[in-house]
Amino acid sequence: MSTAFATATPLDADELLAAPVRWPLPERLQRPLKLDGAKAVQGAESLGLATVGDLLEHLPRDRREARTIADLMVGETATVVVEVKQIVARAVRRRGMRPLVEATVADASGSLRVTFFNQPWLVGRYPAGTRLMLHGKADGRGRFTVQGHAQTDQRPAGPAPAPPQSPDSATLGDLLALQPGFSPRVEQLAASVAHYPATDGLSSTQILALVHQHQASFDDVIDPLPTAIRLREGLADRPTALRAAHFPLEPGDEEQGRRRLAFDELLLAQLALQQRRRNRRTASCAPALNETSDFTSRWLSSGLPFPLTGDQQAALAAIDADLAGEQPMQRLLMGEVGSGKTVVALYTMLRAVEHDLQAALMAPTETLAEQHFATIQNLLGAEPVRAGLLTGSTPARRRADLLAKLATGELSMIVGTHALIEETVEFNRLAVVVVDEQHRFGVSQRAALDRKGRGKESPHVLHMTATPIPRTLALSRHGDLDHTTLRELPRGRQPIATHLCASEAERERAYARIRDELAQGRQAFVVCPLVEESETLQARAAVAEFERLRTGPFKEHKLVLMHGQMKPADKQEAMAAFASGAAEVLVATTVIEVGIDVPNATVMLVEDADRYGISQLHQLRGRIGRGEHASLCLLFGRKDAVRLQALERESDGFALAEIDLQLRGQGELAGTRQSGEAMFRFAEFPRDNELMERAHRYGRDVIDRDPDLTEPEHALLADALAAVYGDEARAPIRA
Repeated sequence: MSTAFATATPLDADELLAAPVRWPLPERLQRPLKLDGAKAVQGAESLGLATVGDLLEHLPRDRREARTIADLMVGETATVVVEVKQIVARAVRRRGMRPLVEATVADASGSLRVTFFNQPWLVGRYPAGTRLMLHGKADGRGRFTVQGHAQTDQRPAGPAPAPPQSPDSATLGDLLALQPGFSPRVEQLAASVAHYPATDGLSSTQILALVHQHQASFDDVIDPLPTAIRLREGLADRPTALRAAHFPLEPGDEEQGRRRLAFDELLLAQLALQQRRRNRRTASCAPALNETSDFTSRWLSSGLPFPLTGDQQAALAAIDADLAGEQPMQRLLMGEVGSGKTVVALYTMLRAVEHDLQAALMAPTETLAEQHFATIQNLLGAEPVRAGLLTGSTPARRRADLLAKLATGELSMIVGTHALIEETVEFNRLAVVVVDEQHRFGVSQRAALDRKGRGKESPHVLHMTATPIPRTLALSRHGDLDHTTLRELPRGRQPIATHLCASEAERERAYARIRDELAQGRQAFVVCPLVEESETLQARAAVAEFERLRTGPFKEHKLVLMHGQMKPADKQEAMAAFASGAAEVLVATTVIEVGIDVPNATVMLVEDADRYGISQLHQLRGRIGRGEHASLCLLFGRKDAVRLQALERESDGFALAEIDLQLRGQGELAGTRQSGEAMFRFAEFPRDNELMERAHRYGRDVIDRDPDLTEPEHALLADALAAVYGDEARAPIRA
């Protein structure tokens, strides 16, 4: 961090008394931007630039080195910082045209001629000695064609106001005056030029001109960060950070400014999450599951296919501690593929059952709900637990029977889809809820199931995801939840070798390897990205591939087809045939991504693998390697695909999640923003992982000490939180 940016030279008492007092006027930041032309206005709207404040927070995407005149290549688009040496206007013979303005500009390496059409006032506006930044192309004959419309400093050095722009000046433009006293660092801009996210109608250089025009508004920016935190973290004040992000004085200033802005938005997100966490815990109560019985201990000792891993034991202990209290549990269970999350979820539900209360598991799809129900029935064994399955496809008579038994308490456990949150579904006393693949449900959907508790009671909630989440993203999106991670795999799990394939020769060898596995009594998956063939997408469709394989490479074997457009009964029939071993090959779409558990399946072939994301492929791969035999995953796609190369060399889902984050950035890794989820303008992951950790720590500390942010030092922080999140942070989940 540069000294100029991080600190200021202390003033002595006389200097302080003599210094002018300038109070920020944040209302000035709400002034609308004044733009010339409908296209510029439309461009600003598309970029979200409505006010001066919006403009100041629209940071450069990068900085590019300004070229010297001598280094300009013919036809190359570049930026030069030059000084006007001579500027004159001359008459044009064509009728109706205004005088032509010609300027000679130069830097230390040479000179250029620039012509401005229909702008005769520029002679007075840019006299000799004015420094200009021009963006355009050199023609190799000593002339420079400036791209776009002219943009000038709206506060000229001379007394005369600037005339309005001519709409006819389309041949030259994107010009910025750097007049004496206007820019604090002309020399720096000569070395590098900020390039802003831009759009049609509003170019990067036009945005830079606007920022120059409004740079006095930096002094109207309020700093919400308490001084103690700012000093402890060695951060500049927010106005200085914004100014440095646009106009860095020294190398590194721009990044330090961005980091300060990133810390602000990360801290606000954590404050919102922590307030929501506290309000949810204090606004409702849950049944305390603190009585002991031998029911769950008997099930753990006799009903599991594998001994519990250390991670599973730690998870059960944390859940027991949560369930024993009257504050509703809100815990996120993340786990490696095949780490035994379902066992932990079922244990949590059985804790309610052993207290003569009810439990529910909600899954995002019927296929996943059906698989969960089948797995739970297998894990329960002979334990006398009455459980049911409720989805949108449940027949009316069966549905009526389930609803009646839920209302009376005769049914202890229910597994279902969104059907569980319908108004007609009533529980006798719901104590535990498991929400699987929770990121695929909105906050309102999760809250609707939470309101199924009796009276003012809320159930304990275990949120579960089969996709490993990097810690940074877990904090940013689920910082209001307690986190439990399962990394260990149960004993007996076999390694999965992964190979990337592309050629037809490799395809034939892959088919031969699958036939070898089938001959030994094993089973295989073939995964395709589409259901039906498409003329526009060159990807293998499941239906066509099923027909090709059953009449070709695997004509001696029994194949079944499964995809999301099939009727539920047909999907159940196909899955049952494969699970029982009656079918040897399952040709499917990603409907099998989660929840499918067939220990005898040892090979998976994924077509067009480069069409999938890393996490999805890792989930698919997790359908094999569940039995006693070594397994093989064959990914057909481009050999140079970085994501596929990562899957070929890496088997740890959490490591793959970090790689995915590095490749894609935070972006939309978790889909469209839902209420309570942070999306950041300044923070970048994994670049700001450490910054997120610190913001999380401060967020918890601040809310623990001052839950409603009523202390004077937190007044501006409370205003900033309200401006960004409104009432979202304060509302408990049952609201």
